Amino acid sequence: EKIGFEWDCTGPPWERLYYELVQFVKKFGHSRVPRGFPQNPALGRWVNLQREYYRQLRRGNSSCNLTENRIELLNKVSFEWECRSCQP
Repeated sequence: EKIGFEWDCTGPPWERLYYELVQFVKKFGHSRVPRGFPQNPALGRWVNLQREYYRQLRRGNSSCNLTENRIELLNKVSFEWECRSCQP
C-alpha cells in the first residue's frame, strides 16, 4: 500500500466502468452494450453483471454489490435492466 499498489483484484472500479457506460450512451444514444462488445469487452461484461445483480436484488439477495446509489446512477443514463437484444 505504501508504494501505491492497488489490492483490488476483482477488476476495474465500478466508477470507471460507469463513466465508460456514460460515454457509450453519449456516442450510441442507448445503454444496450452487447455482452461481446468488441471495442470494450470489459464494459459489455460489466453491464451484464449489473443486470444480474439487479435480478438478484429483486429476488431478495441484498448481498450483491449493487447499491441504491448505483441503481440511481444507472437510471440517470436510462439503463435498460432487461435487455434481450443485448445478447451476442
